[in-house]
Amino acid sequence: MPERAAAATTPADRASGSSSAGPSSAELLEFVRRTAADASLVASLPLDPGGRTWVRLDGPSGSEAWLIGWPPGSGTGWHDHGGSHGAFAAAGGSLREESLAARLPTEGWKTLELADGVDRERQLTAGQGRAFGAHHVHQVLNESPGEHAISVHAYYPPLPMMRRYSRTGAVLRLEHVERPKEWQ
Repeated sequence: MPERAAAATTPADRASGSSSAGPSSAELLEFVRRTAADASLVASLPLDPGGRTWVRLDGPSGSEAWLIGWPPGSGTGWHDHGGSHGAFAAAGGSLREESLAARLPTEGWKTLELADGVDRERQLTAGQGRAFGAHHVHQVLNESPGEHAISVHAYYPPLPMMRRYSRTGAVLRLEHVERPKEWQ
């Protein structure tokens, strides 16, 4: 029997960051928006019609940052950021984020039944961004049939791992844990 996730996060979970000395989510959001507005940087990203491309950037105050290119129809699948908080902003094209307004247990489960009302969705176009807390679970999609999207992402602390999930209806299943060596 799957565990059941809570229906919503608290305001503190959505607030600006962590108690550590690193940048807050609000500071990361300001960084990704400013970086997404750098037309020469965005134009320097090589785009591949067959898969996502990325370049690591210097993030503020020890954070991890990435410039990512999304070919038409691509997406991340459901994942979290291993306890890091962060932000991302669209630099070109349009991205749809589907997220869960629920704080999931971090360990000890493989299958979880989500409560009603936890699904959230937002569309981000060039210049728009969003910050998120350490317990954020989402997927990001470029649903355009013909246009690449480009975005800037930043995380603090640097990603210790990413948990990958599959989802069928209200059931979320932990599928894989990725470590930094798999994407760097």
